[in-house]
Amino acid sequence: MKKICILVLDSVGIGAMPDAAEFGDEGSHTLGNINKIRNLHLPNLHALGLGNIKDSGLPTTEKPKAAYGRMAQKTKAKDTTSGHWELAGLIMEKPFRVFHGGFSEDFLNEWSPKGWLGNKAASGTAIIDELGQQHIESGKPIVYTSADSVFQVAAHEEVIPIEELYELCIKARQRLPEVGRIIARPFVGTEGNFKRTTNRKDYAVAPVGPTILDNLDITGVLGIGKIEDIFSGKGITRAIHTKTNTEGINATIEALCHSPESLIFTNLVDFDMLYGHRNDPEGYAKELEYFDTRLPEVLDALGEDSILFITADHGCDPTVGHTDHTREYVPVLVYGVKPIDLGTRETFADLGATVYKLMTGHTWNVGKAFDGIIPLQELS
Repeated sequence: MKKICILVLDSVGIGAMPDAAEFGDEGSHTLGNINKIRNLHLPNLHALGLGNIKDSGLPTTEKPKAAYGRMAQKTKAKDTTSGHWELAGLIMEKPFRVFHGGFSEDFLNEWSPKGWLGNKAASGTAIIDELGQQHIESGKPIVYTSADSVFQVAAHEEVIPIEELYELCIKARQRLPEVGRIIARPFVGTEGNFKRTTNRKDYAVAPVGPTILDNLDITGVLGIGKIEDIFSGKGITRAIHTKTNTEGINATIEALCHSPESLIFTNLVDFDMLYGHRNDPEGYAKELEYFDTRLPEVLDALGEDSILFITADHGCDPTVGHTDHTREYVPVLVYGVKPIDLGTRETFADLGATVYKLMTGHTWNVGKAFDGIIPLQELS
């Protein structure tokens, strides 16, 4: 086997988990609900078997080209960090704290002596519309959170320069160990026309235990997109930080063809950041269809002796009436192996266990490797 690629379609969930109501997400189904609004045209994903996944809400195919199934998240959460960690074989016994009521004023006053605005759960675009002009006039950073464990700092790039914003986030990271991610959210524009830029930066805590990335005796792990940030660099040999899905797809294709690393781990964030959180099912649909048009290039770059895992880290159904992530199963498609039905897996960690077994021949101590995964090169 030459290479393995894990491609995370950020937030592309495939139906509410049994405990979704506990998270306020009953009836969520990112793919299915978008498809109800307008039929998704995803011929290449359908050919792999996306519609054959249980309760996908999408058309099936008679002869899928990939192994297919869905996975539940064992960690009691629905955030990016815990989702990716679980994909890499780490289940959190205790999820990150969330801060629906905002953060301590004592902490905020120490963190930003010149003051702050916001400090509540909010949509990132809505809060800059609400407080952007006040921020420009006062110079105070905008602080907000969500249903996830995040401390987000929004600032106009002409008011608080990028590097100063990053320093504020680093300061918060040092003082908020119980928060999953600190996120810099720069924006530009004028009142009524504010727009977030691509200079976002995430500061995650280091994984709370070992992941498969720490234990692969291979030529290296390449993280594309925000993978290095999510894992705080642990287990990542080299990183390529991309700002759009197009850049991420291009970097993945280039890496499959030319990089020395054996494992390529990519996150494509636009589904979540630009469309899920903004309740934009039409934009989400177009981005899915764009990815589908690029999928043949990814498959061609794999060649005959590499394996591709396509999955997600949580849902973000743009039709459910709130702007947070949704507690959903995630799809899993495995191309380059014997096409079989993987069923419903109890944990995302089954994917990590499978990758670990394929790359080392050994068993990971969390999750269960997919049964019957036989690389096509071994069948020929």
